[in-house]
Order: sequence, then structure tokens, then C-alpha cells
Amino acid sequence: MGNLCSITISTEDTVSRCWNCITERANYTCKLEKNLRALSVALGELKALRDDVHRRVECAEQQQMIKRLSQVQMWLSRVETVVMEAEELIKDGSKETGKLCMAGYFSKNCRSSYKFGRRVATKLKEIVELKKKGVFDKVAENEPTTPVLVRPAEPTVGLESTLTKVWTLLQDKSVGMIGLYGLGGVGKTTLLTQINNKLSTAGFDFDLVIWVVVSKDHTVENVQEKIGKRIGLLNELMANKSSDERAVDIFRILNKKKFVVLLDDVWERVHLTKIGIPLPSQDNGSKVVFTTRFLEICNEMQAQKIKVDCLRANEAWKLFREKVGEETLNSHPDIPELAKKLAEKCGGLPLALITIGRAMASKKTPQAWEYAVEVLKKSAHKLARMEQEVYPLLKFSFDSLHCDTMRTCLLYCCLYPEDVLILKSELIEYWFCEGLLDEFDNVIRARLQGYSIIDSLVNACLLEEEGEYYLKMHDVIRDMTLWIACESEAAEKSFFVQAGLQLTDTPDAGKWENVRRISLIGNKIKYLTETPTCPNLQTLLLNYNELEVISDGFFKFMPNLRVLNLAGNRGLSELPEGISELVSLECLNLSRTGITELPIKMKCLAKLKYLDLRYTDVLRRIPRKLISSFSKLQIFRMFRSGTGAPVDHANEMDQDIHFNSDNDDAIVELECLQHLKRPSNGFHNPNETDEDNLLNDGNEGLVQELGCLQYLNMLSIHIRSAFALERFLSFRNLECCTQELSLCVFKETKLLNVLSLANMERLERLDVSECGSMEEMKMVSELGEGRMIQTSLFPTLREVTIFECGNLRDMTWIILVPNLRILWVVNCAKMEEIMSEEKLSEVANVVINLKPNPFSKLQNLGLQFLPQLKSIYWDALPFPCLTEIVVRECPKLGELPVNAESAKGNQICIQGEKEWWERLEWKDKATQNAYLPFFEPQ
Repeated sequence: MGNLCSITISTEDTVSRCWNCITERANYTCKLEKNLRALSVALGELKALRDDVHRRVECAEQQQMIKRLSQVQMWLSRVETVVMEAEELIKDGSKETGKLCMAGYFSKNCRSSYKFGRRVATKLKEIVELKKKGVFDKVAENEPTTPVLVRPAEPTVGLESTLTKVWTLLQDKSVGMIGLYGLGGVGKTTLLTQINNKLSTAGFDFDLVIWVVVSKDHTVENVQEKIGKRIGLLNELMANKSSDERAVDIFRILNKKKFVVLLDDVWERVHLTKIGIPLPSQDNGSKVVFTTRFLEICNEMQAQKIKVDCLRANEAWKLFREKVGEETLNSHPDIPELAKKLAEKCGGLPLALITIGRAMASKKTPQAWEYAVEVLKKSAHKLARMEQEVYPLLKFSFDSLHCDTMRTCLLYCCLYPEDVLILKSELIEYWFCEGLLDEFDNVIRARLQGYSIIDSLVNACLLEEEGEYYLKMHDVIRDMTLWIACESEAAEKSFFVQAGLQLTDTPDAGKWENVRRISLIGNKIKYLTETPTCPNLQTLLLNYNELEVISDGFFKFMPNLRVLNLAGNRGLSELPEGISELVSLECLNLSRTGITELPIKMKCLAKLKYLDLRYTDVLRRIPRKLISSFSKLQIFRMFRSGTGAPVDHANEMDQDIHFNSDNDDAIVELECLQHLKRPSNGFHNPNETDEDNLLNDGNEGLVQELGCLQYLNMLSIHIRSAFALERFLSFRNLECCTQELSLCVFKETKLLNVLSLANMERLERLDVSECGSMEEMKMVSELGEGRMIQTSLFPTLREVTIFECGNLRDMTWIILVPNLRILWVVNCAKMEEIMSEEKLSEVANVVINLKPNPFSKLQNLGLQFLPQLKSIYWDALPFPCLTEIVVRECPKLGELPVNAESAKGNQICIQGEKEWWERLEWKDKATQNAYLPFFEPQ
């Protein structure tokens, strides 16, 4: 009985369960259409809720530096999955409802309809649950952000002082933008890294420091991405936005913070507002610091500029020995001295010091170091990894120059020897004659283009300015340009440079055949006897050798030569007849040579634009009609030529502008005069019976021929008589183009009216020498009594030399020279005053608005062999630019026109005899104490 009862109950349960299952399955099928409609409605509500949450998250992230909550992120991720699955079910719903029959209570395929209906019901339930969970009190929270991300850095040498400057500016509330500029490889990125890391330990209250490498090919968008990542803007939120929208997002965050943005390797102006970076100001206290190779970028971004210079000698040596290692340096007693030579050749450039130092760390024999020194001297690119690691980095700057003209002009500078100062004006004139300055056919206007190119090269840190008139090329930059011009690129393999190597023999002429430019400057070559074949040669620089002979055939096969420089070869007494073969020659420099005459066959040089004969002391003959045959001549220089002037040239190579750091060409000759102990024996006149000689009659014939040259634009001339000067001044075109004028041996002239020279609107230098009869240089106005001169006189004149004018008593007329830089008065036996108070009052009656300080621009003052000189000026004057005073054998000069404030902030070197210095009277003790440290006894 018991068993029978149990079986009955079990059967009923089973039946019940089966019925429920059937009913459930039937419900999935018969409610399918209803559930699909409910699913679609619920899905729409879930999407709306998702979008609301998404907007709340995005808004929160844009308003401040926060991060979305993990539960919110998980909910959003789950919603995305469920939405995709529900949409798929709704898409398939019409197909499944098509299987239903009997008013939806039955299905043609019960199994399929049941499974689909169950999935719909399950998904509907899941959506309902997600909707309930999608109600959040907050969606994000503040994220703890590290203000500074410390970057890896190696120990540095020599950047401490520059870092201090930057640090001072970071604390200056008035400075918002700081630009660090300098040569590639000089350590700008290293310095910026130090700044970044120091900000992590300093007591500054910046909320955030952002580091961005901008790079040469940057875009606004990729800079925004880097900044966005640093400030917590998720990439997926920025991906589909425009750069303007991104800028708004970045600005919203940074505008509420005090930040430092460090931009490394800037190649063009960065528009901060386009990126979204608020402009630094005193109000927000934020800063932007950037590195660049271009000074121009600093100016465009209105930044406080700091130049990152190469290391000083002791710092360079310290860095170099660190990279080499003490073990190697101590491995042989000869190595340290050789290592110092190698370090010096790197010119203080950290990149070169590090690269070569590491490469030499394993070299423990003196022979290996000697070899390295020689290689670096002659073919630097072959040493260590210079060609792989150093030059390519520097070449980025070269490649980034605006045009091929700039690149070619820079390469031209490597023709000069290492460590040589390059005269800007000379360089530009060579560029002009080479056809590189193709914007103008007039040299005056072409100079404007030339100076613009120089400015660009200086701003790119590829050239360095040395004073106002000179340039210098860093040794490693020069090596890099030589690598480009001679080795790197096939199109530029046209240079042959062996300059400053003290060669005694001419390099094998067979190497010249396909060369366009050759430089043998600064060697000791005496003879040029070969006949090289150089069909492509355009430039040949042989200046400052020891040339004595050039064979007639030497120039025979140089049909395209445009520039020939033979300057400084004192032993060269004549030119070969073969010079007539140079039919394409446009520039001929014979200055400071020993030539005695110009050959008539030079008439063949019909394209000549530039002829320099300055300081050809023994030049005695120029054939008539030769100069006038140069119809295209634009530049003619003959300053102090054919004078027989008593200049001591024994040490000229040590004093010449190309091999020292003097400030100007004039100083070279004037320094030579310092060696004189007594007045000269006078001028040796050329043969007056030679009627075919332009140098007769005080150069009157030369003046006549020059006056016929319609394209002449720059003139430097030596005139030897008052009549020749009068003839010269009758040619308005010569007046207008004269830059240097030397007046010598005016035998009968007692008065020189300086007003007669006032129309020389380009006059830069005036020499008056050996005019023993001249008693006065003064203004003689032809306007009549009571008439005032209102025009500015001598605005371009900057150098005046008076030599052996024994009857001159004063130089008061120089009050008319407002921009005077250099004044030398030598061997004038009766000179009593430089400026006379009495004579100045006479000048004031004729000229309106005289400048109160006649020496405001003066840099060099030289007074020698003036036995009667008592006064320079009757009162103390400011000398803001003065750097040197030289006084020799002026026993009556008892006082200098200075007081304690005259040279404030400026160091003036005063040279003279110790006895004279001890006799000097001073305004007061403070004045004496101010100048005592600057005296150098001679």
C-alpha cells in the first residue's frame, strides 16, 4: 500500500512539472511579439540613460583633472554589449514572429520560437536591471596626478650657470615665456631635462609640469594629443574632435591651473592658443619654456632669450675626460696632452666631446691618439662616429634653411681657414661676384640681401657674430659643412679645401679637375708652376700664402673662374701674362701684394666687377685706359696704394684681419704704425716721365677714368694732390660711391675745407697723411655770413686717421662726425688739442644742432708722437662705447677727459708709458681708482 501511494504522488508531481514547462514554453511563444515591443522600448530608455551618463562623465573630465569611477566604466561597457545584443534580437524579431500561427499561440517551429522567445525575455529582464543600476550619485572623482614626471638624465657638465639664469626667470613674475636657443648638440634638451627634474624637488607651487617634444614635422593635432594624454583627456574622447574642439578642452583644464609647459626642439613658431595652452601671464603665474636652434623663433614667440653656449675650455676638458675615462688617460704619459688637443678641436660642443670621448675610451696607445688628432684636423668626418651621430644632427639645421641660396652661402664660409674671422662685407661681395645674390644686379642693393642671409645664418646658430663687422664659424659646423661640400652629397662634391694647413707645396693639380671651388688660404706656397685643367672652377682662393711666382700657363685652362684672391702675398711682384685667359673673372683681389704694375693684358678681363688694390705699397704703374676698359666694374679699391708708406709689414700675418680678432680693417694698419719710433722719411714718387701711367699727377688720370665707369658703386681711393682732389670732387658719381678716401702728400695745401667732402654720402673712412704744409682742417661755408648749415654732415664716417701732418694744431672738425668709431692721430708735431673749445664755438655758429658729445660712439682712440698735445677735450665726457686708448710719446698730455662715471659699465684698456701714467692728473680720487685697473704699461 505504502509503495502504491508513493508512486501516485510522484506521478502527480511529474505531471505538474511537465505542465508548467509546457505552459512556460507556450508563454515564450505566445508573448514573443509583446516582449519584442517591450524590449525595443526598454532599449531606447537604456540608450538614453547611457548617453546621459556619458555626458556627465565627459563634462566632469573636461572641467577638472578627474577620472571616471570604475563602476561607471564597467556599467558603460556592459551597456554597450547589451545594446548590441538587443539590437540584434530586434533585427531578427520579424523573422521569428513570421513563424507564429493561431493568433500567435502556436508556432510552425515550436522549438525555434521557444528559444528565441526565451532570449528576448532574458534580454528584457537584463535591460531592466541595467536601468536600475544606471542611477549614479557621481560618475567621476579627483585623480591624484603627479605634478612632475621625472625624466631620465645623465650627469652634465658646464650647464650650471645657464640653469641658474633659467631658474631666476622662472621665479620672475613678469616673465612668462623663456626661449633657450643654440647650436644643435650644445645641450639644450639636457638643460630642459634638468629644469623638468628640478621642478619636482623645488618649492614652486606649480600644479602641473608638461613635457612635449615638438619636433620638426609637428602638427597642432599631435601636440594636442601629447598634452591631452598628460592632463587626463582620454584618447577616445579626442579622436573624433577637430583641433579647435580639442583646444577648447585643453584650455578648460589648464586655465584653472598654474602650469609649466616645456616644449623641446621647436623649429617654427608654436601658436599656443591654437593648441589650447593659455598664454602665460602675471595673473595665472604659468610659464612656457622651449628649446630651439633659431634665435628668430625666440623673437617670434616674444620670449625672454637665453643662449646656450658651447662649453668653456676647462668645462669641455672635464666632460671629455669623463667620457674617455681615467684608466685610458693614465695608460700612457703622452695621452693626456694628446687628449687635450683632441678636446680642443671639438670647440666646446658637448655632442662632439661625448661622441669622440666615448670612441677614444678604448684607445690606450699614443699612436692611436696621434692618428685621431691628425684625422680630426684634416678629415673630421672619418673620426669616431662623427659622420653617423654628430653631423646628421647638425645637418638638420642646414637642411631647414629657407632656400638653396642660403645653404650655398653657408657652404662658402668653409672655404676660410679654421678659427678665422670672416669680414661680412668681403663675404657678401664674393657672394655677389659668384652670382649667389641673384635678386639684384647692383652690389649696393645686393648687400641688403647678403646681410639678410647673414642674419638668418646667425639666427640659426650656424654662424657667430664677432663684433659688428665680423663672423666666425664654429669648428664643428665648419667640419660639417666641409663634409657636405666635399664628401656627403654628390651634387655638392665640388669643394677642395686645404686652408690654414701650412702647406709648402701645391696640392696635386690632378685633384682639381672637377672642382668648382678651391681654397688654399693661409699656407706657405711659393710657386705655382703647373698648368691645371679646371673647366668647372669658379673660385680660387690663394690669399695669405708666400707666393713669389705664378707661371704664365697656370690660368690657361680655367675658363669659368669668377673669383680669384691673391691678397697678402707680399712676395708676388708681378702677375703672369696668362691672367688674360680668365675671361669670366668677376672678382680679383690683389690687396697687400708686392705687385709693381698691372699688365695691359688685363684688358681681356671684360667681365670684371671687383678689383681690390688696397695697400699695394710698391704699385708704381697702371697703364692708361686699363681701368676704363673694365666697363662692368662696380667695386674698385685702391686705398693707400702706391704710397710707399712706411708701414712695417714684418709681422702683418699676425695682425691681419683674417688671422686675429681685431674689430676693423683700419686697426690693422694703425697697429702697424704703433711700431714706428720716429717720423717717416717721406713719400717716394713714381716716375713722373711715364706719360702712359695713370698714377702720375697725383692720380688725376685714374680719377678721370674712374669717372667714366657708369656702374661703379663702391670706391676706395688714394689721392695725392689738391688738384686731383678737386678733379675727383667734380665727378658726382665718384662722390656718391666713395667709402674710403686717403689724401696724401698735398705739398702746397695749407687749408683743407672739410665741407668739400660733405657730399660723400657713403664715406666710412678718411686718412690724411704726409701733408706737411697743412695748417688747418676746418669748415669754410659758402652760404654766406649768418647762413646756417642744417643738413647732417658725415653721418656714415666712422674712421679717421691723421698721420704726419706736422703743422696741424687741432681736430675740432670731427664734431661733425656723429658716428666716429676710430680716431688715430700720429706724428703731428704741432698738434695741441684734439678738440678746441674756441674753434668749436666757430663751428656752432655755422651748424645747427651740434651733437653735445662728439665721442658717443668712439671705440678706439690712438695718440702717438704728439709732442705738443695738451688736451683731448676740455671737460669730462661719457664714453659709452670706448674700449681702448693708446697714448705714446705725448709728454704734455696731462689729463684725460674722463670722470668716475665716464665709462660706467664699460672697461677701457689704456696703454701708454708708465712715466706718463704716473704724471697724469685726475678729476678726483674716485676717477683715478676707476681707471687704475685698466692701465697697461708699454
